[in-house]
Amino acid sequence: MPEVGADTPCPCGMPASYSACCGPFHTGDALPPTAAHVMRSRYSAYVLHDEPYLLRTWAPATRPRDVDFDPDMRWTGLEILGTTDGTLFHTTGTVTFVARYTHRGEPGELRERSRFEKADGAWAYVDGTFTDDAS
Repeated sequence: MPEVGADTPCPCGMPASYSACCGPFHTGDALPPTAAHVMRSRYSAYVLHDEPYLLRTWAPATRPRDVDFDPDMRWTGLEILGTTDGTLFHTTGTVTFVARYTHRGEPGELRERSRFEKADGAWAYVDGTFTDDAS
């Protein structure tokens, strides 16, 4: 796992330190205000192997018992390709993204359109569909 501290760049790719970006979401000091924010913070949680945060931000109906982290997987970058709804004024939304990685030294990417829903003021990941393109 990469060394991420309060003042290091946030793994999600935003131009802010971890403590000013995803860190407060991970500690529970703040809630992600949009579906895109929860997507970014979940990506950072995968980078950091933060299972409690991932489970906390997974919709109860689709939440697994645990998260199976592949020790040979290194997440190397996130690009948000598009969003639909998912703002402060919505209760559902989608985020389409590309997550880049290396697995046993081989580069790759995961393209997904994720669905999110908001309940009791908190956004949660519902499920996702792998995509082959940026649409």
